Amino acid sequence: MSTTTTRPSPRASVKARTARARRRSLALLRLAWIRARLRVLGVVAPVAADRLALDLWCTIRGPRAGRDHRTTTGEVHRLPVPRGGTVAAEVWGEGPVVYLVHGWGGWRGQLGSFVEPLVAAGHRVVAVDAPSHGDSDDGFMGHRRGTVMEMIEAFEAAGREFGPAAGVIAHSLGCTVTCQVVAAGLPAERLVLIAPNHDFAVVVEEFSRVLRLPSRVAEHLRGELERVTERSLASFDLGPLGVDGSMPDTLVVHDRTDKETPYRVGAQIASDWPNARLHSTEGLGHQRILADPVVVDEAIGHLTRRAPVERGR
Repeated sequence: MSTTTTRPSPRASVKARTARARRRSLALLRLAWIRARLRVLGVVAPVAADRLALDLWCTIRGPRAGRDHRTTTGEVHRLPVPRGGTVAAEVWGEGPVVYLVHGWGGWRGQLGSFVEPLVAAGHRVVAVDAPSHGDSDDGFMGHRRGTVMEMIEAFEAAGREFGPAAGVIAHSLGCTVTCQVVAAGLPAERLVLIAPNHDFAVVVEEFSRVLRLPSRVAEHLRGELERVTERSLASFDLGPLGVDGSMPDTLVVHDRTDKETPYRVGAQIASDWPNARLHSTEGLGHQRILADPVVVDEAIGHLTRRAPVERGR
């Protein structure tokens, strides 16, 4: 059976609610402006509409370094990546390596709550910023632009530098990145997938719906993404990678109220993978889940437990 952690949210202050409402209003205005631009360009300048849609897809919103849960700083290494520039990898402790892999728009500090207990358990912890994220150089598409392939290449660079993984803790799109790298050959004993992302085709459909892309522009975007990555979108799907039991023993952690990646996605992965189990939470959403003490304890326990994973849903 899955386990459930309940953590009620504290009452927001009037000031905080006002600030959130203002940010939401600005976001809605910006969305309306983008939709209008795409609608007009789709008629008068289709090529420009195609370029704008791809640029929006590859744009990383928000600060390069958001919430930081690290209690100590480690030694920062600069690792070269195939498309140019370097990425930042922060290292703590000694022992078997555990990697921390952030998601789209995230950075290594978001997973900082896992560092101290992993080091105390005798692990060397390595957290990597993908290109255009955190302290890494910008990606090949420019400032605050990125692709999933660059995220994969950053983790691969870390794997070459620091070696096989006793475990990996990944968040959101970092779950797909992790499983792609493991499937390609990085040895890993155990995985913790927190709020795993849904299939890429679904994400593209949702992106197209939110922006109200003309059908021709949406189809062109799908084609461009496959051209840039040199792979089909379906090849990035997370679910099929572990249905044959080829993934390491896996703990899936997902919050029932997650508004960014639906709870059903994590629950389905835990159901389909023969060597996975599900830990459910309530009220932590997509981000607070990374700092929840019970979640941290569950993840550390899974990575340090030597017995095989007992499957449960």
